[in-house]
Amino acid sequence: MALNKPKLGQNFLVDTAARQAIVDALGPLSASTVLEIGPGRGALTDMLVPRARRLVAVELDRVLAHRLEEAWKHAGHVEIRAGDILEMEMTTLSQTGPLVVVGNLPYYITSDILLHLFAHASAIRRTIVMVQEEVADRLAAQSGSSAYGVLSATAQMHARIEKLFVLPPEAFSPPPNVNSAVVRLEMQPRFEELHVERIAFMRFLQLCFGQKRKTLANNLKRAFPPATVQAAIEEIGLHASVRAEAVPLEETARLFRRLQGLA
Repeated sequence: MALNKPKLGQNFLVDTAARQAIVDALGPLSASTVLEIGPGRGALTDMLVPRARRLVAVELDRVLAHRLEEAWKHAGHVEIRAGDILEMEMTTLSQTGPLVVVGNLPYYITSDILLHLFAHASAIRRTIVMVQEEVADRLAAQSGSSAYGVLSATAQMHARIEKLFVLPPEAFSPPPNVNSAVVRLEMQPRFEELHVERIAFMRFLQLCFGQKRKTLANNLKRAFPPATVQAAIEEIGLHASVRAEAVPLEETARLFRRLQGLA
């Protein structure tokens, strides 16, 4: 995002090499509609305008949105929208093909924006986002690691994730207190592959990871009879004391199907 307004979590990207690397990571854009989240002062926008077939930039700060609108008012393929990305229905933009999304996500609302993108995964081909490095590590974490949690599982049900590179605080103005990372998400939802219904399985993941210190069985007992939970866990070959972070997505999906009577 942009201006130095702490309530908006705004940190400008000022590293020229990083800007170039991010835009290059998006791939060819001459046939794509690009959605930019939080363009701020236009550090990436300036590079996207000549490359994209169409560019839609959504900026929460109305002052900055107005400045960008003035700067690009003569570019017919550029649209600047003043508003909240969380209120945007992205499928309306993807009528000519899946979107390419790019953005520097404010730390305070990163998870909400990622979840919004995942909810619109069918309308998106590729996403490049800058996030706190810790969040990038959680997105890419594998089951069995301490970083693996509900965000990891949710992300990996929707996309193939690659941590591209790390940006130090001095790449931004004002500099944040931690490193950031640039992550590429190739949207490849796995719900059909794993034979689970998206909304129901997302709720199931929330339940599985409900209380991190508890076992998977104890978390699931809040929604299913204990005996049913125990039988399902044993039937798919998991240990009774296993925790959700130790279970691969494929096994979690099998457990879901068993409990739903679909297996």
